[in-house]
Amino acid sequence: MAANLKEVRERIKSVIGTQQITKAMKMVSAAKLRRAQQAIVDMRPYADRLNTMMVNILANADGDLNSDFGKVREVEKVCMVVVTSSKGLCGAFNTNVIKLAVARIEEKYRDVLEKGNLSIVCIGKKGNDYFRRHYRKANLISDHVLLFQDLRYEQVELAAQELMDKFSDLSYDVVEVSYGRFKNAATQFPELQTFLPVVQDQPITEKLKQRADYLFEPDKNELLDHLLPSILKTSFYKFLLDTHASEHGARMTAMEKATENAEELLKELRISYNKARQESITRELSEIVGGAAALEGA
Repeated sequence: MAANLKEVRERIKSVIGTQQITKAMKMVSAAKLRRAQQAIVDMRPYADRLNTMMVNILANADGDLNSDFGKVREVEKVCMVVVTSSKGLCGAFNTNVIKLAVARIEEKYRDVLEKGNLSIVCIGKKGNDYFRRHYRKANLISDHVLLFQDLRYEQVELAAQELMDKFSDLSYDVVEVSYGRFKNAATQFPELQTFLPVVQDQPITEKLKQRADYLFEPDKNELLDHLLPSILKTSFYKFLLDTHASEHGARMTAMEKATENAEELLKELRISYNKARQESITRELSEIVGGAAALEGA
């Protein structure tokens, strides 16, 4: 029984230590989440307005634009960008982003993978570790794995420009991005978007055409040569800000649940400890009383 009491005491001590860690991690993630959430909240309206502008321009283009980024080609070479975190303990967040990318590859780009024409660009160690183990036929590019360590626009811009250059020189026919979209601290969900070529997500309607009333100065193509790359880089930056906020939101939620589970486990262990201790005391008292009765009988 003493051995059982010692074992329960050790488990209680271990759970208390784990609970202290999860509480600390929750507080750290909450602090980081506030900054990350503010960044994506500030960026999203700006990026969405730019995308709306691009859609309006494309709706009125009538095929007279000459941008490489809007050319839809036969899909022979594909790049899948997978944006995950570099650290774990954030629930199913990374797994869901990876699953979405895998589902896309298996459903649409399996033939491209078998031909060796699928490139996977991993931003974040978790995605890189997964695809290194399970997709050896793919061309895994790990140049930007640690991009979250320096999440400045100037650094993200370089990664986006590299993807745009490879699309322009025909190294890629399609570039898609799987990332985590941030809704609030408790809700994040995986999302997949086509980065290149620039596609129009909504149909061209007369209402949309009427709404797009722009005057271009200088020439339209000359202006869009500067405007489209800027919009694309902003969109790519938004993918990373979304994922960054989602990571901390998911980790904060996961650590909060882990702390609550630890508290429930502690209650059960303390009840078990008290029961075992009570049984031990009762047995010792019974032995003492029995021994005293035996001495009196002698």
